[in-house]
Amino acid sequence: MKRRWIEVSDLMQDQYVYALTEPEGRNFHPDFKPQLTPRELLALGIFGGRYMTDCGAEFPASWYENAKLCSERHDPALNFFGVNASQPLAEWQRKGWIRDQDPRGWFQWYCRYFLGRRSDDDERQIKRWKAMTRHIAQIRQGCPDGNLECHRKQRQALLHWAYDSRKI
Repeated sequence: MKRRWIEVSDLMQDQYVYALTEPEGRNFHPDFKPQLTPRELLALGIFGGRYMTDCGAEFPASWYENAKLCSERHDPALNFFGVNASQPLAEWQRKGWIRDQDPRGWFQWYCRYFLGRRSDDDERQIKRWKAMTRHIAQIRQGCPDGNLECHRKQRQALLHWAYDSRKI
C-alpha cells in the first residue's frame, strides 16, 4: 500500500500529521478483534453524541452519515443504552490514559488505527481494549441472556470500546 498522509487541524490538534500504512479496516494486530467499526459505533450512539463533532475533515464522510451527534453538548439520550457511561476528559488525563498523538483518547486512537495508522501506542491501547472483557464477564454473570436493560452503563461502556454488548 502506498503511504498516505493525513493532516489534522481541529479543536484539539493543529497541524498534526500521520501516515496511513495499512488498508482501511484491515491488517489489525492478531490480538485486536473489535466487533464494531467506527462508523457503526457513531451510528449506534456513543459518548453522548459530543465526540468528534469537529473531525469531519479527518475521517470518511460515510462514518457520519447516520451518526448520532450533538455539537452543543453531551447528551446521554443519544447513546444506544440512553445512559452516561463516560468520564470527563480531565479524568482521562489525570489517569494518564491520554497521549499527545490522540488527545481525545482510545476511540480517536481506534478511528485512526482503523483508517490504517500504526503507531508506537498501539500495544498499550490494544492492552487497554482487552482489559474491557472484565465487563463482559460481569454482564454474563449478572444478567439474564438477551436482557439489554441489565447493566446498561456497562453495556454502553463496552460499546465505546467496540464490543457489541447487544450480543451478550
